[in-house]
This record gives sequence, C-alpha cells and structure tokens, in this order.
Amino acid sequence: MRQYICLLLMLILVTNPAMWAQETSAPSDDAAKMRQEIELLKKQLAAMEERLAAQEKASHPPSATPAHSTPAQENTVAASDLQVQMKDLDQRVSQTERKTTLDRLQWSGDYRFQTHTYVGHIPTHFDGMKMQNLIVRSMFLVTPQSQGGLGMTLDPSMLGSLTTDQFVGMLNGAVQQNYAQYQYFTNNLSFNQLKQGMGAFPAEMQPGLMNLLAPATLVNGYDANNKIMYTNRLRLNFDSQVADNLSVTARLSMYKVFGDSTGVQVFDGQPASMSIDGTTTRVPNSDILRVERAYFTWNKIGGSPLYLSIGRRPSTEGPPMNYRLDEPRGGTPSGGLIDYQFDGITVGYHVGEKMALRACYGLGYESGYGNGDVLKLPADRLKDVHFFGGNFDLYSTDKTFAQVTIARAWDVTDGFNGQVVLPGNPLTGESVLAPVIMRYTPSANLGAINLYGLNLTRKLKQLDVYGSFNWSSTRPNGTTTPFGGLLSDPFETPENHEGHMVLLGARFSFPQNDGRTKLGFEFNQGSKFWFNFAQAEDDIIAPKSSTRGEVYETYLTHRINQRFILKADLIRYNYTYSGSGWHVQAPKLLSETPMLGFPTYDSATMFTVGLTTRF
Repeated sequence: MRQYICLLLMLILVTNPAMWAQETSAPSDDAAKMRQEIELLKKQLAAMEERLAAQEKASHPPSATPAHSTPAQENTVAASDLQVQMKDLDQRVSQTERKTTLDRLQWSGDYRFQTHTYVGHIPTHFDGMKMQNLIVRSMFLVTPQSQGGLGMTLDPSMLGSLTTDQFVGMLNGAVQQNYAQYQYFTNNLSFNQLKQGMGAFPAEMQPGLMNLLAPATLVNGYDANNKIMYTNRLRLNFDSQVADNLSVTARLSMYKVFGDSTGVQVFDGQPASMSIDGTTTRVPNSDILRVERAYFTWNKIGGSPLYLSIGRRPSTEGPPMNYRLDEPRGGTPSGGLIDYQFDGITVGYHVGEKMALRACYGLGYESGYGNGDVLKLPADRLKDVHFFGGNFDLYSTDKTFAQVTIARAWDVTDGFNGQVVLPGNPLTGESVLAPVIMRYTPSANLGAINLYGLNLTRKLKQLDVYGSFNWSSTRPNGTTTPFGGLLSDPFETPENHEGHMVLLGARFSFPQNDGRTKLGFEFNQGSKFWFNFAQAEDDIIAPKSSTRGEVYETYLTHRINQRFILKADLIRYNYTYSGSGWHVQAPKLLSETPMLGFPTYDSATMFTVGLTTRF
C-alpha cells in the first residue's frame, strides 16, 4: 500500500514541470522598496567611511582649533545622518514584515461549556469476564501437572450431583490452596492454549459445565445514572496562506470533564472509555492542548484543478453531523461513516465549482514503531492498518448537497494503540488489583472492513432536510483474540457480515429575517452488524451514529449574538444489540439475557445545555 502512495505522489510531482514555476506570494512592495533603500544607504555609508579614514590618515594634528568645519568633520556628520536613516528604515521594515506575517496567519477559536444529565439502564446479563475466569479455573483443575495444572479428573456424573455454589466453591478452594501454582499456570497461559484447553473437557461435558457455571455469573439489571456533569472545551484554529496556492491549517484542542485531568479512563466496555489516537481531542481527556488536525494544502497544481493535502486530516464533524452543532461542514468524509482523527493524504480534483473528487489514504496503526517490533520474530509481527477510500462531492451548492463516500480498511487489528486502565485481565478474567495505567497494543490482524455511504441535503427556505444512508461489511481472516474476532466471539469462527445505518434529520430556522434560532430533530437506526469509525463523535454516552438500535435527538440552538451560542439537546438511545461502536465480539440481543464481556446500556437518555463563544 505504501509503495502505491509514494508512486502516486511522485507522479503528481513529475508529470507537470510547470507546477514548479508557479508564482508564490512575495513580500509587500513597501517592504521590498525599503530593503532596496537600506542597501543603497549601506553602500553610501561604506564609501564615506573609506573617504573619512583616508582623510584622517593624510591630515596632521592642527596647532589651533579651526574656525570652520573640515571636510573630515562634514563627512562624519553625513555618515552619522546615514546611520540614523538606516536605523529608522530598518525599524520600518521590521514592522512591515511583522504585519505581513501576522496578516498571513489567521487565528480563531471557540470555548464551550456544557452541563450534562443522563440516566441509563444496564440489562440483566451474564458476566462474560467472570465466566471466562471460572473456565480458566476449571482448566487449572484438569490440566496435567506437567503443564502447571492440578491433573484432576472431572466425572460428568459428579458435575450433575453438584450445585453451582458447590462447584464454584470447589474451584475457588483449589485456587486458594494452590495459589502459587495457579499464578504460574495463568502467567504462562496463552489465548491459543485457552482455546485448546476447552478440548480437555469431553464434548458431552461442555454443555453441562457451562450450564453449571452460568448462574454464578448472572448480573441483574441496574441503573447507571449521572445527575450532573460539566465539561469544557477550548479549540484554537489557525490558517496561514503561505503562497498563492499553498496553505497550512491546524486546530489545537483541549477537552476535559470538570475535576479530572488524568487523560486516562477506567475501561467500562464503552468505545469512548479507551484513549486512542483517533479520539484524543474529541472525547473528554485532560487539560492538555493537543493537535486535532494539522495539514498543508497545495492547490491548483500546475495551474490545474488538482490539489494535494497531507497531514492530520479534517476527518471529524463531517456532513450531516454538523447540522446539530449549528456549524459549517467540519470534515471531509461522511460523518455517518467516519468521525475519527487520523493521519493521511488526500489527492483531490475540482470538476467545476459544484463537484469535487477526492482519493484519500490513512494509516490507522503503525506496527513498526513503539510496539516492540524488534522483540518479535518476523512471523509474529503485525501488519500496518491502512485505510483507502474516495470522497465525492457530486453536487454542492448553497441549497443542495450530494456526497458519496467509500472506504476500506485492510488488516484491521483488535483495537488500536492507546492508554487505558483495565479492571480485569481479558485472558484469565482475574481482577487487576491496582488501577495501573497501561499502554494497549493490538495483538492480531483480524481482516478488512468496507464502508459505503450516501448523503443528501436540501435547503427549503427556512427548513433544512438531510439524510445519510450507509452500509458496512466485514471480511474476517479467521483470527480471534481474547477480545474476539471481526464481529465474532473469541471461541467462534468469524464469518462475513453486512450492516446498515440510516439517519434522517430536519432543522427549522427562525425568525425568517436572520434565522438565529434553530430547532432540529434527528433519527438514526443501525442494524445488528452495523459498524462505523465514529469513536470520536462528540457524544458523552457513546457515538450515536454507531448505535445498533434507534436514537432520537431533539436540539435547539440560539445565537445570543453572532459569536455567542446557546444550545439545548435531548438524546435518547434505544439499544437492540450489544457491542455498538465495536468491531470485535458478536452482537447479542439485549432482551434475551446475553453473555456480555462488559456491561452495556439497553437504554439511555441525556439532556445537555451549553454555551459556546467563538472568537
């Protein structure tokens, strides 16, 4: 993949030599003229200093003070005047250049305060992590002593004679009495060994074992509410027109919850609870000002409509997700498919004023840096995760917009590099006794993910209507990890799956003369196997566009003045399946008491009020 990207860039650079001759913006005429005057004055001053030195060398000390100025004195005065003029001109040039530089660099930004109240419900479910722990403890009993286990034999008839409490008590007692041996066993246990270890139980015993253990893992449904939470966000934008056809754009962002600047969350099963490269500024993090986007854009290459842009991409708040924010389009790709920070390259072509075609490349995971790659044998190293796609603005005017987005991710891993506090060991199910911040590194490449989307928007006087129609498909390579495979559980064989998501919205602006108040409504529905890269979507509970179920949202924005905006928002999640926002583990129907690796909502409601000031 990388070879093709490099080849494409080389072709752009060499196919049209005229592009190198393209004019760039020069300093202002006034500054150039002043520089010329300074150079001329420097030459005159140097000549005068030479003449003065020659005259002083040829003259003799006078016997009396002359009544009039000598030529040497006149030259000294002239030289002094020239120095004063040069200093004055130098200051004027510095001020002019400083102003020119500041004119090229445009700063803007916004500060937002929000208060949130949300109520949620966790359905009755079986605790998958606890189940895995009990299975590991059962394996410890039957694994031969030569492999670190106790080498016991379980009689199926014995299982039938024990209650759940009795059998779990037996497992826990065996671990307590042989704890050092159990630690040795679990410390040397791999996921492949865990999968193979299930074969140590006879096939006729496995269903009975699972049924015996299941009651010990049952968790009754409970509420998960937060009466009040405050967040603040600061964003600084700057743009610099480096040349007529070359610009640099960047955004720095700080986003935090009141009273928390740790930057790392305890993992609770929600997509937003892991700090990864794609979400560092879009999910409340800390008081650190981070780079959300930074890229250059080289327009009109060789006088053509072709352009090239490289850097940390503008890939968040894409259409139509910007409507509820009362902001212009913030990102290039469809917000229903991709709301995720990434580093990459875009090659675009403007077909007239109403159409733009773009080919986009991104790198989601770099395996060769920072992941201990040199400590692994070549056969054990992971492949990089590459993204490639197209964003096509087919028709774009003030009233109508039509966009198609297609994307493919190759060699997707079981997560991305990040920091997290894990409450439990995902392999053994044992609790992590101390809240240790750890660097999470993926363990396997799982396969490919394809995304397709169509966005349509239309402005009808005071009414904006918009829709987003999206499709996803997963193509697993058969690999699973303790977190699962592509839309499959750890002990399953992954299969191809298709998913879809539809989002519909309408927004009414009033009064008619200025439209400073906007009232909107949105609805979106995602299917069982729906997945998108929207982990950076700015929703406190979870990305709404990732929901496998239904979401209803009503919002009101009011511009107190042009740069001071009040927003009130009510959003309701109705989850049908588990795993929303995750590409690993199989979705489970939440109404049927599923086995869940981590708790998840079956419903949640959040009310938000905020004030944003732009500067």
